[in-house]
Amino acid sequence: MRAMLQDLIRHKGYADSALLRAIRRNDSASRDDDLRRLLHHSILANRFWLMENLGRPFALEEESRVPDSIGTIAARYRETHVAELEWIFKLAETDLDNKLNSPFIPGGTCSVAESVMQVCMHSHGHRSQSATRLRLLGGTPPALDFILWLKDRPTANWT
Repeated sequence: MRAMLQDLIRHKGYADSALLRAIRRNDSASRDDDLRRLLHHSILANRFWLMENLGRPFALEEESRVPDSIGTIAARYRETHVAELEWIFKLAETDLDNKLNSPFIPGGTCSVAESVMQVCMHSHGHRSQSATRLRLLGGTPPALDFILWLKDRPTANWT
């Protein structure tokens, strides 16, 4: 299970970085407020789960402020992905059953493995929405399927 979750996190970083590059190449998309808010929502949730897993406080008020630029949001994605990779590759298989407790978790608790699945699935859904919005704004979203990623397993490219 640990290896699969590591792959999902690596793919998420790759897919996020590829989508953000495509958005930044399109002037309309890079200035679109709806797209910026959607991307911010996705990384906000991602950062919440990362802080829960790291046992660190989540600065909800500060984190909830939507940045003024797509570049700032992209930097937050990169920073979060780097921290996630460092964290997930240190986990032991037995750590995946550890419980997280928070009033922000429906039911109040979930396992570390469930939280990683939540992050990956939530991000996937919002990448799909973002790709649709990019297409509406005249851009071309990249192919981001997990099964395509498996062939060469490219790393995230944040340039």
